[in-house]
Amino acid sequence: PLAPAMRETRALLRRMVAFLTRERGIRQFLDIGTGLPTSPNVHEVAQAIAPQARVVYVDNDPIVLAHARALLVSAKEGATAYIDADMREPDKILGDPLLLQTLDLSQPVALLLFGTLHFIPEKDDPYGLVARLMSGLPAGSYLAAQHPSADSYPGGVSPATAYGQAGIPYQNRTRDEFARFFTGLQL
Repeated sequence: PLAPAMRETRALLRRMVAFLTRERGIRQFLDIGTGLPTSPNVHEVAQAIAPQARVVYVDNDPIVLAHARALLVSAKEGATAYIDADMREPDKILGDPLLLQTLDLSQPVALLLFGTLHFIPEKDDPYGLVARLMSGLPAGSYLAAQHPSADSYPGGVSPATAYGQAGIPYQNRTRDEFARFFTGLQL
């Protein structure tokens, strides 16, 4: 059950990046929790539509960052950067020199949170983290996020079971709890 969910998450990410690039004119992306590179990745999708697109990838896994630096090469008109940081450190991310060199924070940015929010437990204030990240981005920016919904798993069977057995914290949230991440934003 996890493999199809992971494939669907990546497919959704690609659709959202294409939509934001093509339909909303976004040329800058901040992808937090990027995970291991797959193809096409965020910059490949965006730069296929707008070669000047710029992407900052953020992850806290050294293996992910090593692969990203080796495999995620930008089109010459655009740019990519890779930051070693945790979503729980929004000020570190927003103030990172690589982010500030790569993205123009006077222009809209799409914040991408795919496959990450369910790993942030309530005790770490995930709603506050997302709000802080969005407040550091200029007007006209977008939040594109994904989160498995506890509502979709009848009988208590969910990815939380598999992750819990592996010792990985996992936070189930209902559809309404997920919607709270967009509080104050125009949907």
